[in-house]
Amino acid sequence: MRHHVSITHLRRPRAPIPPRALPEAQRFRSVRSTSVGAQTGNAGRIVTEERESATAGTEMPLKYSSGKASPLGVSQVESGLNFAIFSQNASSVTLCIKLPERGTKDEESEKVVEFALDCQKNKTGDIWHVSVEGLPTSGVLYGYRVNGPQGWEQGHRFDSNIILLDPYAKLVSGRNYFGVDNGKPSQPFGTYDFDSSPFDWGADYQLPHLPETDLVIYEMNVRAFTADESSGLDAAVRGSYLGFIDKIPHLLELGVNAVELLPVFEFDELELKRYPNPRDHMVNTWGYSTINFFAPMTRYASAGGGPLAASRELKQMVKALHKAGIEVILDVVYNHTNEADDANPYVTSFRGIDNKVYYMLDPKNNSQLLNFSGCGNTLNCNHPVVMELVLDSLRHWVTEYHIDGFRFDLASVLCRGPDGSPLDAPPLIREIAKDSVLSRCKIIAEPWDCGGLYLVGRFPNWDRWAEWNGKYRDDLRRFIKGDPGMKGVLATRVSGSADLYQVNQRKPHHGVNFIIAHDGFTLCDLVSYNLKHNDANGEGGRDGCNDNFSWNCGVEGETNDSNVLALRSRQMKNFHVALMISQGTPMMLMGDEYGHTRYGNNNSYGHDTCINNFQWGQLAERRYGHFRFFSEMIKFRQNHPILKRDRFLSKNDVTWHEDCWDNLESKFLAFTIHDHNSGGDIYLAFNAHDYSVDAVIPPAPQHKHWNRVVDTNLESPNDIAPEGVPLTGSGYRIAPFSSILLKASP
Repeated sequence: MRHHVSITHLRRPRAPIPPRALPEAQRFRSVRSTSVGAQTGNAGRIVTEERESATAGTEMPLKYSSGKASPLGVSQVESGLNFAIFSQNASSVTLCIKLPERGTKDEESEKVVEFALDCQKNKTGDIWHVSVEGLPTSGVLYGYRVNGPQGWEQGHRFDSNIILLDPYAKLVSGRNYFGVDNGKPSQPFGTYDFDSSPFDWGADYQLPHLPETDLVIYEMNVRAFTADESSGLDAAVRGSYLGFIDKIPHLLELGVNAVELLPVFEFDELELKRYPNPRDHMVNTWGYSTINFFAPMTRYASAGGGPLAASRELKQMVKALHKAGIEVILDVVYNHTNEADDANPYVTSFRGIDNKVYYMLDPKNNSQLLNFSGCGNTLNCNHPVVMELVLDSLRHWVTEYHIDGFRFDLASVLCRGPDGSPLDAPPLIREIAKDSVLSRCKIIAEPWDCGGLYLVGRFPNWDRWAEWNGKYRDDLRRFIKGDPGMKGVLATRVSGSADLYQVNQRKPHHGVNFIIAHDGFTLCDLVSYNLKHNDANGEGGRDGCNDNFSWNCGVEGETNDSNVLALRSRQMKNFHVALMISQGTPMMLMGDEYGHTRYGNNNSYGHDTCINNFQWGQLAERRYGHFRFFSEMIKFRQNHPILKRDRFLSKNDVTWHEDCWDNLESKFLAFTIHDHNSGGDIYLAFNAHDYSVDAVIPPAPQHKHWNRVVDTNLESPNDIAPEGVPLTGSGYRIAPFSSILLKASP
């Protein structure tokens, strides 16, 4: 789902700056040295001199040769370094190299050496390429100027005034410190490192290789996890990959075994500040605005360490998580980029390299960008070139960073053709499912987009793709808060949503069950607010979802009413119990284990504050109450295989203690999940009425008796007793808005 969508047309479209002709002298032995400035709309440059042999003050002569078309990006060859970039519609391409200079402190004033590629000698098909001898094998920044047809109505957006980022750059250099605005727009450059030794993963290193049935996913943000002072970390590592490592013990104590990281591809957190607008007070902390699909987020490095440090420290983080038995799933954004819309264009890479190839365009509207992402543009993912870019990116993260899986943001976009029409068998989706490098990875779709293509239960899957189960979220919210007519739907959802996923060879784990995700209310806010409170976002409350299916338990927002607070606590526990006993893959949000609040903001993408940041002090205060319950419930699921079957439930697997399915006013559901191996049956009952229900407990299996494990109405620590408390009698009074869990034991 999306974040900042409503204010995308604050300025009128601006005509592109006409390109300047590149001198014919710029050939194999002629280069140009320029000063470079980052764009504030369009980047400018000042030509200072031309040279027959480029040194840019470095005393390093550079020699150019034709180079080769593969691989794209920068690679080492016998004669030096090879640069290759795709552009089908370009008429000229110029390689721009920013060389390290001795004694230079101001990067903005450093010289850029430019080499114009010859379309006869430096082009093979649609690939422009050149080999450069004499360049350092690390520490060099580079980009491209690309020129071509100027007709916007034909879909072109060429502007040779802008130095563009290589789509295949494996590292990106820009600002080094997160959220630090020095008043100067940042120019992203590609960079590389062929000097460093390969990362040492360790002789005893192993991938976790967790079965999909065993996953308990924890959705989280790398920076927000440790950015707050309450993390107790040194300021230099707060909000970094290294800071994350320090807090892995918390994940182990909680019991989760997979982290789903909000975007860690390079993004511009200051994008909202490019020009005056109602949102320019915010910082994009979620990261759904990709600049480059291969480079890790530079400003997640500790102490402003830069792109090389970011790459190394991300690997250290993945290695540490794997050592702890925790898999790493990346939230990836291949549906759009940071380059905005045609009203407020921001050209950093794809748009200026070949807009007509990389983006979906509307031929009926002067080839304006189509917007199925809600962010102004839509990547043309099923174009063969763009599809290969996405596949190469995914393979890179698996081979270079040992990533275990991917969650695809607004994945329905990836099911559209170049004109935006839905495809029954999208080539990209199929290739991801069939790719040998990706075969070990979990692949999860967010099966909708901002153009209305809702594919929950219908996402093209080749029996490989899992899906965020949006229907599970909505139906569980409605039942727990007491909506009528939801009992039958609840039974379907906790059973694994067979109505959605029991097709071909799909399994219950192909449905990712969740009640809370990064966008929307936190769990605490879900039971504390009836309405969203998004005024801090600068859009007059127009942003964010209105259909939250939330209930404030009697008071809107913060309160000291003990009865309201007790009810909210029960409701949060009820949600967590339901999530952890449901067939399918459970996912929870970072911070819900201690009851994090965003004070009713259900679209908090732009707040680098306590609104998003994990509050370690609150965790400490609630460790033996709320946190203990959440942790023990996760561990209970992990210890009971009948809650995570690899097949859908049959009639013999569950008994529904129900004879009035058609009673729309009934808000009580009880059932027993049977353990055919050991007789360790589990009885569950959910009461969403505002009055108590006297439940008749069925007899335990032979030679067993019932033990109460959970009663959400009880105070901690009695609300959950992992070893069980023996139950006496054949009945149990289940309090209003509460749930119980019993286990059959010898």
